[in-house]
Amino acid sequence: MSEQLRPGSEADLGQIQEIYAHAVLHGTGTFETEPPGLAELGRRRDEVLGRGLPFLVAEREGLVLGYAYANYFRPRMAYRFFVEDSIYLRPEAQGRGLGRRLLSALIEACTAAGARQMVAVIGDSGNAASIGLHRALGFEQVGLLRSAGWKFDRWLDVVMMQRPLGPGDGARP
Repeated sequence: MSEQLRPGSEADLGQIQEIYAHAVLHGTGTFETEPPGLAELGRRRDEVLGRGLPFLVAEREGLVLGYAYANYFRPRMAYRFFVEDSIYLRPEAQGRGLGRRLLSALIEACTAAGARQMVAVIGDSGNAASIGLHRALGFEQVGLLRSAGWKFDRWLDVVMMQRPLGPGDGARP
């Protein structure tokens, strides 16, 4: 049976917490150093949905293999058409095209929601998989923040990648 992409629900939060906790404790894709609890993840999900933006999961037979969402790049209203994507997968689900499916669905849903630009804020300039995925889906590198984070006893860069959605900045929202 193949993976199904669907809107994430409150019932998925326990599995989402497992996935994200692993990313926090073992990866450099997020600069958080302590995994957030279920209540905080629920608050984050509610914020995304409250803004009319997508929060998606990929699951197979009840097992959440990954999730993706987009939120305003910054909380100020002028940023409401400029969204940042986030994608996290279980380690065993990586390298199988699932991230590409989630990001493609996220791009489509954000475009339908009226977003005009999407940015990827990629922790660790050595994260070739995430950089390659974003590049393959039309993102271009627009910046590099050198030594922006300290995690696992080393400095980490942040790669900024961006792509237009729909008409981009070629028309008023």
